[in-house]
Amino acid sequence: MASHGIRDKVAIVGLGCTTFGEHWDRSTDDLLIDASNEALGSAGVALDDIDAFWLGTMGSGLSGMTLSRPLKIDHKPVTHVENYCATGSEAFRNACYAVASGAYDVVMAIGVEKLKDSGYMGLVVPSPAHDGTASQLTAPASFSFLAPAYAEKYGVDPDEMKDVMTRIAWKNHRNGALNPRAQFRKEVPAETIKCSPLVAGPLGIFDCSGVSDGSAAAIIVRAEDAHRYTDHPVYVKALSFVSGPATGPIDPSYDYTTFTEVVKSAEDAYQQAGIADPRAELAMAEVHDCFTPTELVLMEDLGFAERGFAWKEVLAGTFDLEGELPVNPDGGLKSFGHPIGASGLRMLFECWTQLRGEAGERQIPSVAAGKTKALTHNLGGGPGACVSFVSVVGSEPDA
Repeated sequence: MASHGIRDKVAIVGLGCTTFGEHWDRSTDDLLIDASNEALGSAGVALDDIDAFWLGTMGSGLSGMTLSRPLKIDHKPVTHVENYCATGSEAFRNACYAVASGAYDVVMAIGVEKLKDSGYMGLVVPSPAHDGTASQLTAPASFSFLAPAYAEKYGVDPDEMKDVMTRIAWKNHRNGALNPRAQFRKEVPAETIKCSPLVAGPLGIFDCSGVSDGSAAAIIVRAEDAHRYTDHPVYVKALSFVSGPATGPIDPSYDYTTFTEVVKSAEDAYQQAGIADPRAELAMAEVHDCFTPTELVLMEDLGFAERGFAWKEVLAGTFDLEGELPVNPDGGLKSFGHPIGASGLRMLFECWTQLRGEAGERQIPSVAAGKTKALTHNLGGGPGACVSFVSVVGSEPDA
């Protein structure tokens, strides 16, 4: 049974996003203060006007006091949530539901992560007890299976598959070079990407997202109140979250060419938003490009390309900034890195910026052409065993 959704019941009226990067001189507190202040200023509200807060962080704090202490929040509810790499999106989802339910009038969803302070590369998480079937592979190793599996299933030559992965990284770095908030703000030549040292299987350094610190925050109100705060709110059309059975790595039928959880969450989100043809109806999409073959597979799982044809669409420029459906116009995880608690809200920040026509050099033409909806996607876990979040937001309420 599909969820009923809260289409056009709540709206985003303010967003803030720090730069993402190696913030050795800034603490978790500093990042939270900066992101929240920008979001509050964007909405024209004071901290005291916020009724409740949802904080997403995976490893940079415990309990709501991670936020209430630096912001000096005066005895208001602060809920700490975590859901793997979809942690920031989970904070946003719960905050939206709270307003839609009528429990609160004005809320904040905020996410943060300080990965650089851990002293490790990649995701640093404790390993919970399990039954012995859980994979012990690193994230790059686990996601590296996608590329050869896809090439084998759809008859793509390995050299051509390398070109496809290179094209995805090249596109996202090109977009990130135009974004002052990105960690990596430099175009990278395709040959440099293609010849970078290997990390796992066919994945080179430039096929992997970076490690960074960052924070992002959103202010959410009832849709009917939105114009009290801004002339250009962004309305929530769909929120879908799916947690899979995590059987892929031990299921002989799983072939590493799809994320079933993504398919299910996308179907639910499109039903909530009333979207029949996402490629034609969406102005843009921000997707979880933790590794380049992940973005390739997502293009099919999200319905942006037919099965077995996404690689051709990538090479044809369909998902470029000027393409039919721009994907990761802000540079994605590839250019920003992935501070877990912040990434989902950072994606919403780009939707907010693009749909309001405020993206400057990287402004996508699809908005000027009349498209008013955007999608964000997070996944957490690995192929065959993950959680998936999909949101659809829009600059206009549906009639």
